[in-house]
Amino acid sequence: MSLTIRPRADADLPAPGRALVEQQSQSGYPHRDPLPMAPEDFVARAGALATWTAELDGVPVGHVATLPVLDPAVSREPELARLWAAGHGLPAERLGEVGVYFTATHVRGRGVGAALMRAALDDLENRDPAPCLDVVPTGGAAGLYRRTGWLEVGTTRPSWLHDDSPDVIAMVLPRS
Repeated sequence: MSLTIRPRADADLPAPGRALVEQQSQSGYPHRDPLPMAPEDFVARAGALATWTAELDGVPVGHVATLPVLDPAVSREPELARLWAAGHGLPAERLGEVGVYFTATHVRGRGVGAALMRAALDDLENRDPAPCLDVVPTGGAAGLYRRTGWLEVGTTRPSWLHDDSPDVIAMVLPRS
């Protein structure tokens, strides 16, 4: 098994888009099914600080991005920004979100997700924003984040959440 984490190129977008759709039924991510956009458009977030593709034996099998957190006064999801800022005790402009994070189902348990998360956290450490993320508490993601040091700082109902979904958990990773 040869695992490579590298910056995502636009030419990569179809493969992560397929992986996103493939894993959605098991992970519940993304939380909108069907997506209101092409999977490639969901993966290619405008304004991302950085994006990575995980390749296993040369085949893209996962993705992660780091994203800026906007001031609550201008954010599309101001409550998430407020929760993250309060959790870290920092203004929004000093925070970075880990997002668009997933792996294909067939590579789970092989270290792909952990390698992608490490790339995102290293990027945020190099840039200096404090790490944040949000997670819907379905599947095992929230428990995994807690076991790896992420702290819950509150819950909210972002505009993109379906009415029948549980509230989103806002989490921060304390800096050591």
